[in-house]
Order: sequence, then C-alpha cells, then structure tokens
Amino acid sequence: MGMDEIAAKIQERVSGTDFNNSVKFDCGGDGAIVIDGDKAAVSDAAADCIISLSKEDLESLVAGDLDPTSAFMQGKLKVDGDMSVAMQLSQVL
Repeated sequence: MGMDEIAAKIQERVSGTDFNNSVKFDCGGDGAIVIDGDKAAVSDAAADCIISLSKEDLESLVAGDLDPTSAFMQGKLKVDGDMSVAMQLSQVL
C-alpha cells in the first residue's frame, strides 16, 4: 500500500471527528503523512506531535492490527512533541 492510500484511509477515520490538533506520521525514507484537524495528506509539514515508525507498522496501525500503546511500549513507534495529542489521536484511529 502506498502512502497516498494510507493517507486516504486515515482521512476516512478523522473526517467528521472533533480532533483539532496536528500529527505527523514520519516513516523516514518512505515519506510522511500529516493529520491537521480532520484532514490527512501526504506531507512533511510541521505538527504538534511527530510519531516516527516504519511504513509497515503504520499500515498495521491504520488497519487495526497494531495497538498504538503496545507499539509504543515495544519501541515500534516513537513520539516527539505533545504526548497528549498522540493519546487523543489513538482514540480516533
């Protein structure tokens, strides 16, 4: 699955929610996806919170196969910035 497809799936989840912060999923050389409020797009814009993880783990996270808390505890994802924003997003995804 490409980054555009992942962004579209995230867009479906955040559309119409009351999430009003910005989060960047940074997948290194594979690219980045930024959620800004209820919009998601492939972008490398600044964000309140940056979540670094592999593209494969992002796909699993969006598919619901990877629990965000477990992934954090296992070191599969790293959070920089406002941790409370990441926690709010986990409720949306």
